[in-house]
Amino acid sequence: MSATLAARIARPAVHAWWRDVAGLTAWLSVLFVAALWVSGRGLQDLGADFFTSTGRLTGLLSADLLLLQLLLMARIPWVERSYGQDELARRHRLVGFTSITLLAAHLMLITLGYAATDRSGVLAEAWALVTTYPGMLLAAAGTVALGLVAVTSVRAARRRLRYESWHLLHLYAYLGAALALPHQLWTGADFTASPVATAFWWTAYAAAAGAVLVFRVGRPVWLNARHRLVVEQVVPEGPGVVSVYLTGRWLEKLPVAAGQFFVWRFAGPGWSRGKPFSLSAAPDGQRLRITAKDLGEGSRRLATLRPGTPAWFEGPYGRLTANVRKGRKLALFASGIGITPLRALLEELPYRSGDAVLFLRTGRQADLLFRREIEDLAARRGVRIHYLLGRRSRDRASWLPAGYAPVPDEQVLRHLVLDIADHDVYVCGPDAWTAAVLDSARHAGVPGDRIHAERFAW
Repeated sequence: MSATLAARIARPAVHAWWRDVAGLTAWLSVLFVAALWVSGRGLQDLGADFFTSTGRLTGLLSADLLLLQLLLMARIPWVERSYGQDELARRHRLVGFTSITLLAAHLMLITLGYAATDRSGVLAEAWALVTTYPGMLLAAAGTVALGLVAVTSVRAARRRLRYESWHLLHLYAYLGAALALPHQLWTGADFTASPVATAFWWTAYAAAAGAVLVFRVGRPVWLNARHRLVVEQVVPEGPGVVSVYLTGRWLEKLPVAAGQFFVWRFAGPGWSRGKPFSLSAAPDGQRLRITAKDLGEGSRRLATLRPGTPAWFEGPYGRLTANVRKGRKLALFASGIGITPLRALLEELPYRSGDAVLFLRTGRQADLLFRREIEDLAARRGVRIHYLLGRRSRDRASWLPAGYAPVPDEQVLRHLVLDIADHDVYVCGPDAWTAAVLDSARHAGVPGDRIHAERFAW
Protein backbone atom coordinates (compact mmCIF):
# COMPACT_ATOMS: atom_id res chain seq x y z
CA MET A 1 0.00 0.00 0.00
CA SER A 2 1.42 3.38 -0.97
CA ALA A 3 2.12 6.01 1.67
CA THR A 4 -0.26 8.39 -0.10
CA LEU A 5 -3.11 5.89 -0.06
CA ALA A 6 -2.43 4.94 3.55
CA ALA A 7 -2.63 8.59 4.55
CA ARG A 8 -6.09 8.90 2.99
CA ILE A 9 -7.54 5.90 4.83
CA ALA A 10 -9.05 6.56 8.26
CA ARG A 11 -7.31 4.77 11.12
CA PRO A 12 -8.77 4.18 14.60
CA ALA A 13 -6.93 6.33 17.13
CA VAL A 14 -5.67 4.88 20.42
CA HIS A 15 -4.31 6.81 23.39
CA ALA A 16 -2.57 5.06 26.29
CA TRP A 17 -4.42 7.10 28.92
CA TRP A 18 -7.83 5.83 27.73
CA ARG A 19 -7.22 2.49 29.44
CA ASP A 20 -6.15 4.17 32.68
CA VAL A 21 -9.19 6.44 32.75
CA ALA A 22 -11.61 3.57 32.07
CA GLY A 23 -10.09 1.35 34.76
CA LEU A 24 -9.90 4.15 37.33
CA THR A 25 -13.51 5.15 36.71
CA ALA A 26 -14.69 1.57 37.31
CA TRP A 27 -12.78 1.25 40.60
CA LEU A 28 -13.93 4.67 41.81
CA SER A 29 -17.55 3.69 41.22
CA VAL A 30 -17.11 0.63 43.46
CA LEU A 31 -15.44 2.71 46.18
CA PHE A 32 -18.14 5.36 45.93
CA VAL A 33 -20.87 2.76 46.36
CA ALA A 34 -19.11 1.45 49.48
CA ALA A 35 -18.87 5.03 50.75
CA LEU A 36 -22.62 5.47 50.24
CA TRP A 37 -23.22 2.39 52.39
CA VAL A 38 -20.93 3.75 55.13
CA SER A 39 -22.64 7.14 55.04
CA GLY A 40 -26.00 5.38 55.42
CA ARG A 41 -24.94 3.92 58.79
CA GLY A 42 -23.78 0.66 57.24
CA LEU A 43 -20.94 0.19 59.72
CA GLN A 44 -22.99 1.29 62.74
CA ASP A 45 -25.77 -1.17 61.87
CA LEU A 46 -23.48 -4.18 61.61
CA GLY A 47 -23.72 -4.92 65.29
CA ALA A 48 -27.47 -4.46 65.64
CA ASP A 49 -28.56 -6.06 62.35
CA PHE A 50 -25.63 -7.78 60.69
CA PHE A 51 -27.60 -9.64 58.01
CA THR A 52 -29.59 -6.64 56.80
CA SER A 53 -26.58 -4.30 56.81
CA THR A 54 -24.32 -6.67 54.86
CA GLY A 55 -27.27 -7.44 52.60
CA ARG A 56 -27.52 -3.75 51.76
CA LEU A 57 -23.82 -3.63 50.91
CA THR A 58 -23.88 -6.72 48.67
CA GLY A 59 -26.96 -5.35 46.90
CA LEU A 60 -25.30 -2.02 46.20
CA LEU A 61 -22.10 -3.63 44.93
CA SER A 62 -24.07 -6.09 42.80
CA ALA A 63 -26.03 -3.25 41.17
CA ASP A 64 -22.87 -1.27 40.45
CA LEU A 65 -21.08 -4.28 38.95
CA LEU A 66 -24.13 -5.08 36.84
CA LEU A 67 -23.93 -1.64 35.26
CA LEU A 68 -20.16 -1.98 34.79
CA GLN A 69 -20.81 -5.34 33.14
CA LEU A 70 -23.09 -3.66 30.61
CA LEU A 71 -20.56 -0.90 29.98
CA LEU A 72 -17.76 -3.43 29.39
CA MET A 73 -19.60 -4.89 26.42
CA ALA A 74 -21.27 -1.70 25.19
CA ARG A 75 -18.65 -1.49 22.39
CA ILE A 76 -17.49 1.97 23.51
CA PRO A 77 -14.80 2.60 20.85
CA TRP A 78 -12.06 4.11 23.03
CA VAL A 79 -12.53 1.41 25.69
CA GLU A 80 -12.59 -1.41 23.14
CA ARG A 81 -9.48 -0.15 21.36
CA SER A 82 -7.62 0.18 24.67
CA TYR A 83 -8.39 -3.31 25.98
CA GLY A 84 -9.39 -5.43 22.99
CA GLN A 85 -12.53 -7.55 22.79
CA ASP A 86 -10.92 -10.66 24.28
CA GLU A 87 -9.77 -8.87 27.44
CA LEU A 88 -13.07 -7.01 27.77
CA ALA A 89 -14.93 -10.32 27.42
CA ARG A 90 -12.81 -11.87 30.21
CA ARG A 91 -13.39 -8.90 32.49
CA HIS A 92 -17.08 -8.86 31.57
CA ARG A 93 -17.34 -12.54 32.57
CA LEU A 94 -15.48 -11.98 35.85
CA VAL A 95 -17.54 -8.92 36.76
CA GLY A 96 -20.73 -10.73 35.76
CA PHE A 97 -20.09 -13.77 37.93
CA THR A 98 -19.10 -11.51 40.83
CA SER A 99 -22.26 -9.45 40.40
CA ILE A 100 -24.59 -12.48 40.34
CA THR A 101 -22.80 -13.96 43.37
CA LEU A 102 -23.26 -10.71 45.29
CA LEU A 103 -26.90 -10.60 44.17
CA ALA A 104 -27.48 -14.11 45.55
CA ALA A 105 -25.79 -13.06 48.81
CA HIS A 106 -27.97 -9.93 48.92
CA LEU A 107 -31.16 -11.96 48.57
CA MET A 108 -30.11 -14.45 51.23
CA LEU A 109 -28.82 -11.89 53.73
CA ILE A 110 -31.78 -9.50 53.38
CA THR A 111 -34.21 -12.38 53.81
CA LEU A 112 -32.39 -13.61 56.92
CA GLY A 113 -32.26 -10.09 58.34
CA TYR A 114 -35.95 -9.37 57.74
CA ALA A 115 -36.93 -12.82 59.06
CA ALA A 116 -35.01 -12.16 62.29
CA THR A 117 -36.66 -8.74 62.68
CA ASP A 118 -40.17 -10.07 61.98
CA ARG A 119 -39.56 -13.32 63.89
CA SER A 120 -40.82 -15.34 60.95
CA GLY A 121 -39.58 -18.31 58.96
CA VAL A 122 -37.07 -17.73 56.16
CA LEU A 123 -39.28 -19.17 53.39
CA ALA A 124 -42.33 -17.26 54.60
CA GLU A 125 -40.31 -14.05 54.73
CA ALA A 126 -38.95 -14.62 51.23
CA TRP A 127 -42.48 -15.10 49.89
CA ALA A 128 -43.69 -11.98 51.66
CA LEU A 129 -40.82 -9.92 50.25
CA VAL A 130 -41.51 -11.01 46.68
CA THR A 131 -45.29 -10.63 46.81
CA THR A 132 -45.83 -7.57 48.98
CA TYR A 133 -42.88 -5.19 48.48
CA PRO A 134 -43.16 -2.72 45.54
CA GLY A 135 -41.17 -3.77 42.49
CA MET A 136 -40.09 -7.12 43.94
CA LEU A 137 -41.95 -9.25 41.41
CA LEU A 138 -40.15 -7.41 38.62
CA ALA A 139 -36.86 -7.76 40.49
CA ALA A 140 -37.45 -11.50 40.88
CA ALA A 141 -38.03 -11.80 37.13
CA GLY A 142 -34.86 -9.78 36.53
CA THR A 143 -32.93 -12.10 38.85
CA VAL A 144 -34.12 -15.12 36.85
CA ALA A 145 -32.99 -13.44 33.62
CA LEU A 146 -29.56 -12.65 35.06
CA GLY A 147 -29.29 -16.19 36.44
CA LEU A 148 -29.98 -17.56 32.95
CA VAL A 149 -27.16 -15.41 31.57
CA ALA A 150 -24.80 -16.62 34.32
CA VAL A 151 -25.63 -20.30 33.79
CA THR A 152 -25.09 -20.11 30.02
CA SER A 153 -21.77 -18.33 30.59
CA VAL A 154 -20.24 -21.34 32.34
CA ARG A 155 -17.64 -22.94 30.07
CA ALA A 156 -19.42 -26.31 29.93
CA ALA A 157 -22.65 -24.62 28.85
CA ARG A 158 -20.92 -22.46 26.24
CA ARG A 159 -19.49 -25.58 24.61
CA ARG A 160 -23.01 -26.94 24.06
CA LEU A 161 -24.42 -23.74 22.57
CA ARG A 162 -24.01 -22.20 19.15
CA TYR A 163 -22.51 -18.72 19.20
CA GLU A 164 -25.77 -17.28 17.89
CA SER A 165 -27.85 -18.95 20.64
CA TRP A 166 -25.42 -17.89 23.35
CA HIS A 167 -25.41 -14.31 22.07
CA LEU A 168 -29.22 -14.19 21.99
CA LEU A 169 -29.49 -15.51 25.57
CA HIS A 170 -27.00 -12.87 26.72
CA LEU A 171 -29.41 -10.14 25.70
CA TYR A 172 -31.38 -11.08 28.82
CA ALA A 173 -28.75 -9.17 30.82
CA TYR A 174 -30.32 -5.95 29.55
CA LEU A 175 -33.75 -7.19 30.60
CA GLY A 176 -32.46 -8.14 34.04
CA ALA A 177 -30.93 -4.72 34.60
CA ALA A 178 -34.11 -2.96 33.47
CA LEU A 179 -36.38 -5.07 35.69
CA ALA A 180 -34.22 -4.41 38.75
CA LEU A 181 -34.55 -0.63 38.49
CA PRO A 182 -38.12 -0.23 39.89
CA HIS A 183 -37.25 -2.23 43.01
CA GLN A 184 -34.12 -0.18 43.61
CA LEU A 185 -35.99 3.09 43.30
CA TRP A 186 -39.15 2.13 45.20
CA THR A 187 -37.76 0.06 48.09
CA GLY A 188 -34.00 0.58 47.98
CA ALA A 189 -33.40 3.16 50.70
CA ASP A 190 -29.71 3.37 49.81
CA PHE A 191 -30.63 4.51 46.30
CA THR A 192 -32.76 7.44 47.47
CA ALA A 193 -31.35 8.19 50.93
CA SER A 194 -29.65 11.42 49.81
CA PRO A 195 -29.48 13.70 46.78
CA VAL A 196 -25.91 12.49 46.18
CA ALA A 197 -26.97 8.83 46.13
CA THR A 198 -29.94 9.55 43.89
CA ALA A 199 -27.80 11.56 41.47
CA PHE A 200 -25.13 8.83 41.36
CA TRP A 201 -27.52 5.98 40.59
CA TRP A 202 -29.54 7.90 38.01
CA THR A 203 -26.26 8.96 36.34
CA ALA A 204 -24.92 5.39 36.40
CA TYR A 205 -28.10 3.95 34.88
CA ALA A 206 -28.26 6.73 32.28
CA ALA A 207 -24.59 6.17 31.34
CA ALA A 208 -25.10 2.41 30.91
CA ALA A 209 -28.33 2.82 28.93
CA GLY A 210 -26.87 5.63 26.85
CA ALA A 211 -23.72 3.68 26.00
CA VAL A 212 -25.75 0.68 24.87
CA LEU A 213 -28.13 2.79 22.76
CA VAL A 214 -25.39 4.91 21.21
CA PHE A 215 -22.67 2.32 20.57
CA ARG A 216 -24.61 -0.95 20.20
CA VAL A 217 -27.48 0.57 18.22
CA GLY A 218 -26.89 4.14 17.03
CA ARG A 219 -23.32 3.88 15.80
CA PRO A 220 -23.87 0.69 13.72
CA VAL A 221 -27.02 2.21 12.18
CA TRP A 222 -25.13 5.37 11.22
CA LEU A 223 -22.08 3.55 9.80
CA ASN A 224 -24.19 1.14 7.76
CA ALA A 225 -26.36 3.93 6.40
CA ARG A 226 -23.23 5.84 5.44
CA HIS A 227 -21.18 3.05 3.83
CA ARG A 228 -23.88 0.69 2.45
CA LEU A 229 -21.73 -2.40 2.02
CA VAL A 230 -22.69 -5.07 -0.51
CA VAL A 231 -21.06 -8.31 -1.62
CA GLU A 232 -18.90 -7.82 -4.70
CA GLN A 233 -17.76 -11.41 -5.19
CA VAL A 234 -17.14 -14.69 -3.36
CA VAL A 235 -13.88 -16.49 -4.10
CA PRO A 236 -12.97 -20.05 -2.97
CA GLU A 237 -9.58 -20.11 -1.24
CA GLY A 238 -9.26 -23.80 -0.36
CA PRO A 239 -11.19 -26.77 1.00
CA GLY A 240 -14.14 -25.27 2.90
CA VAL A 241 -12.63 -21.75 2.85
CA VAL A 242 -13.99 -18.73 0.97
CA SER A 243 -13.20 -15.03 0.77
CA VAL A 244 -15.95 -12.43 0.49
CA TYR A 245 -15.12 -9.10 -1.14
CA LEU A 246 -17.33 -6.15 -0.17
CA THR A 247 -17.69 -2.70 -1.65
CA GLY A 248 -19.52 0.40 -0.49
CA ARG A 249 -19.44 4.18 -0.27
CA TRP A 250 -16.65 6.29 1.22
CA LEU A 251 -14.73 3.30 2.57
CA GLU A 252 -11.64 5.49 2.89
CA LYS A 253 -13.47 7.21 5.77
CA LEU A 254 -14.26 3.98 7.63
CA PRO A 255 -11.99 3.95 10.73
CA VAL A 256 -10.59 0.43 10.34
CA ALA A 257 -7.10 -1.04 10.35
CA ALA A 258 -5.53 -4.34 9.38
CA GLY A 259 -5.87 -6.86 12.20
CA GLN A 260 -9.40 -5.82 13.17
CA PHE A 261 -12.68 -7.70 12.76
CA PHE A 262 -16.36 -6.95 12.28
CA VAL A 263 -19.54 -8.78 13.26
CA TRP A 264 -21.26 -9.50 9.96
CA ARG A 265 -24.86 -10.13 8.89
CA PHE A 266 -25.97 -10.70 5.32
CA ALA A 267 -29.45 -10.27 3.84
CA GLY A 268 -31.37 -13.50 3.39
CA PRO A 269 -31.98 -16.55 5.57
CA GLY A 270 -30.22 -16.27 8.92
CA TRP A 271 -29.67 -12.50 8.55
CA SER A 272 -30.30 -11.90 12.27
CA ARG A 273 -27.38 -14.09 13.37
CA GLY A 274 -24.14 -12.11 13.41
CA LYS A 275 -20.73 -13.77 13.08
CA PRO A 276 -17.29 -12.21 13.74
CA PHE A 277 -14.84 -12.34 10.82
CA SER A 278 -11.47 -10.58 10.53
CA LEU A 279 -10.27 -8.65 7.52
CA SER A 280 -7.92 -10.86 5.52
CA ALA A 281 -6.51 -8.00 3.45
CA ALA A 282 -5.43 -4.52 4.42
CA PRO A 283 -8.23 -1.99 3.83
CA ASP A 284 -7.45 0.09 0.76
CA GLY A 285 -10.36 2.52 0.80
CA GLN A 286 -12.04 0.73 -2.10
CA ARG A 287 -13.21 -2.61 -0.71
CA LEU A 288 -12.91 -4.99 2.23
CA ARG A 289 -12.15 -8.69 2.25
CA ILE A 290 -13.08 -11.28 4.88
CA THR A 291 -12.14 -14.96 4.80
CA ALA A 292 -13.76 -17.78 6.73
CA LYS A 293 -13.53 -21.53 7.09
CA ASP A 294 -16.61 -23.74 7.16
CA LEU A 295 -16.92 -24.22 10.93
CA GLY A 296 -20.69 -23.94 11.25
CA GLU A 297 -23.88 -22.61 9.76
CA GLY A 298 -22.81 -18.95 9.84
CA SER A 299 -19.46 -19.39 8.10
CA ARG A 300 -20.86 -22.03 5.71
CA ARG A 301 -23.43 -19.55 4.41
CA LEU A 302 -20.73 -17.21 3.09
CA ALA A 303 -20.11 -19.57 0.17
CA THR A 304 -23.74 -19.13 -0.98
CA LEU A 305 -23.75 -15.32 -1.02
CA ARG A 306 -24.45 -13.67 -4.36
CA PRO A 307 -22.99 -10.41 -5.69
CA GLY A 308 -25.12 -7.47 -4.62
CA THR A 309 -26.23 -9.03 -1.33
CA PRO A 310 -26.48 -6.23 1.28
CA ALA A 311 -24.23 -6.62 4.32
CA TRP A 312 -24.79 -5.27 7.83
CA PHE A 313 -21.71 -4.84 10.02
CA GLU A 314 -20.84 -3.91 13.59
CA GLY A 315 -17.36 -2.68 14.32
CA PRO A 316 -14.55 -2.52 13.64
CA TYR A 317 -13.31 -4.22 16.80
CA GLY A 318 -9.97 -5.47 18.07
CA ARG A 319 -6.59 -4.03 19.02
CA LEU A 320 -4.35 -6.44 17.10
CA THR A 321 -3.18 -3.51 15.00
CA ALA A 322 -0.20 -1.24 14.36
CA ASN A 323 -1.27 0.85 17.36
CA VAL A 324 0.14 -1.68 19.86
CA ARG A 325 3.50 -2.02 18.12
CA LYS A 326 6.56 -1.02 20.16
CA GLY A 327 9.60 -1.64 17.96
CA ARG A 328 10.90 -2.02 14.45
CA LYS A 329 10.96 -5.81 13.98
CA LEU A 330 7.98 -8.14 13.63
CA ALA A 331 7.34 -11.83 14.29
CA LEU A 332 3.89 -13.06 13.26
CA PHE A 333 2.54 -16.47 14.34
CA ALA A 334 -0.58 -17.86 12.63
CA SER A 335 -2.33 -21.21 12.80
CA GLY A 336 -4.97 -22.27 10.28
CA ILE A 337 -7.64 -19.64 9.67
CA GLY A 338 -5.76 -17.41 12.15
CA ILE A 339 -3.68 -16.25 9.20
CA THR A 340 -6.48 -13.88 8.15
CA PRO A 341 -5.72 -10.85 10.37
CA LEU A 342 -1.96 -11.46 10.22
CA ARG A 343 -1.96 -11.59 6.44
CA ALA A 344 -3.62 -8.15 6.48
CA LEU A 345 -1.03 -6.88 8.99
CA LEU A 346 1.80 -8.27 6.89
CA GLU A 347 0.50 -6.16 4.01
CA GLU A 348 -0.19 -2.94 5.91
CA LEU A 349 2.51 -2.60 8.57
CA PRO A 350 5.69 -0.71 7.68
CA TYR A 351 8.93 -2.68 8.02
CA ARG A 352 12.27 -3.00 6.26
CA SER A 353 13.43 -6.03 4.31
CA GLY A 354 14.58 -8.70 6.75
CA ASP A 355 12.77 -7.18 9.74
CA ALA A 356 9.65 -9.39 9.53
CA VAL A 357 9.26 -13.14 10.01
CA LEU A 358 6.09 -15.20 9.63
CA PHE A 359 5.43 -18.60 11.23
CA LEU A 360 2.54 -20.34 9.49
CA ARG A 361 1.17 -23.49 11.10
CA THR A 362 -1.19 -26.04 9.51
CA GLY A 363 -1.64 -29.79 9.50
CA ARG A 364 -1.24 -30.30 5.75
CA GLN A 365 0.42 -28.38 2.99
CA ALA A 366 -2.86 -28.42 1.06
CA ASP A 367 -4.50 -26.42 3.87
CA LEU A 368 -2.14 -23.45 3.61
CA LEU A 369 -4.17 -20.31 2.95
CA PHE A 370 -3.03 -17.38 0.83
CA ARG A 371 0.24 -19.12 0.06
CA ARG A 372 0.74 -17.36 -3.27
CA GLU A 373 -0.21 -13.96 -1.81
CA ILE A 374 2.07 -14.42 1.19
CA GLU A 375 5.03 -15.60 -0.84
CA ASP A 376 4.54 -12.66 -3.21
CA LEU A 377 4.54 -10.29 -0.21
CA ALA A 378 7.61 -12.03 1.15
CA ALA A 379 9.46 -11.64 -2.14
CA ARG A 380 8.55 -7.96 -2.49
CA ARG A 381 9.08 -6.91 1.13
CA GLY A 382 11.76 -9.29 2.37
CA VAL A 383 9.70 -11.41 4.80
CA ARG A 384 11.12 -14.69 6.12
CA ILE A 385 8.57 -17.51 6.22
CA HIS A 386 8.68 -20.67 8.35
CA TYR A 387 6.04 -23.26 7.47
CA LEU A 388 5.14 -25.48 10.41
CA LEU A 389 3.48 -28.52 8.83
CA GLY A 390 2.29 -31.79 10.32
CA ARG A 391 0.86 -32.97 13.61
CA ARG A 392 1.86 -31.39 16.88
CA SER A 393 3.36 -33.38 19.71
CA ARG A 394 0.82 -35.18 21.91
CA ASP A 395 3.20 -35.36 24.86
CA ARG A 396 3.32 -31.64 25.66
CA ALA A 397 1.64 -28.34 24.89
CA SER A 398 3.66 -27.06 21.93
CA TRP A 399 3.07 -24.80 18.95
CA LEU A 400 5.62 -26.71 16.88
CA PRO A 401 5.23 -29.90 14.80
CA ALA A 402 6.00 -33.18 16.56
CA GLY A 403 9.44 -33.36 14.93
CA TYR A 404 10.64 -30.57 17.24
CA ALA A 405 9.48 -32.40 20.39
CA PRO A 406 12.94 -33.24 21.80
CA VAL A 407 13.87 -29.52 21.97
CA PRO A 408 12.15 -26.90 24.21
CA ASP A 409 9.95 -24.53 22.22
CA GLU A 410 11.75 -21.38 23.35
CA GLN A 411 15.08 -22.86 22.30
CA VAL A 412 13.72 -23.57 18.82
CA LEU A 413 12.30 -20.04 18.66
CA ARG A 414 15.63 -18.46 19.62
CA HIS A 415 17.37 -20.63 17.01
CA LEU A 416 14.97 -19.63 14.22
CA VAL A 417 14.92 -15.93 15.22
CA LEU A 418 18.17 -15.10 16.97
CA ASP A 419 17.04 -11.67 18.16
CA ILE A 420 13.43 -12.64 18.93
CA ALA A 421 13.48 -10.48 22.09
CA ASP A 422 13.74 -7.41 19.82
CA HIS A 423 10.58 -8.29 17.89
CA ASP A 424 6.94 -7.36 18.35
CA VAL A 425 5.13 -10.71 18.44
CA TYR A 426 1.63 -10.96 16.91
CA VAL A 427 -0.26 -14.23 17.43
CA CYS A 428 -3.59 -15.55 16.11
CA GLY A 429 -4.83 -19.12 16.25
CA PRO A 430 -6.71 -21.64 18.40
CA ASP A 431 -6.59 -20.97 22.14
CA ALA A 432 -4.28 -23.84 23.15
CA TRP A 433 -1.86 -23.16 20.30
CA THR A 434 -1.86 -19.41 21.00
CA ALA A 435 -1.15 -20.05 24.70
CA ALA A 436 1.84 -22.23 23.74
CA VAL A 437 3.25 -19.50 21.47
CA LEU A 438 2.82 -16.82 24.15
CA ASP A 439 4.52 -19.00 26.76
CA SER A 440 7.40 -19.73 24.39
CA ALA A 441 7.84 -16.04 23.53
CA ARG A 442 7.98 -15.05 27.20
CA HIS A 443 10.55 -17.72 27.98
CA ALA A 444 12.58 -16.60 24.96
CA GLY A 445 12.86 -13.12 26.49
CA VAL A 446 10.20 -11.14 24.59
CA PRO A 447 8.95 -8.32 26.88
CA GLY A 448 5.28 -8.51 27.80
CA ASP A 449 4.40 -5.21 26.13
CA ARG A 450 5.71 -6.58 22.80
CA ILE A 451 3.46 -9.65 22.80
CA HIS A 452 0.12 -9.04 21.09
CA ALA A 453 -2.66 -11.61 20.81
CA GLU A 454 -6.42 -11.47 20.65
CA ARG A 455 -8.43 -14.61 21.25
CA PHE A 456 -11.77 -14.92 19.47
CA ALA A 457 -13.28 -17.70 21.60
CA TRP A 458 -16.57 -16.73 23.30
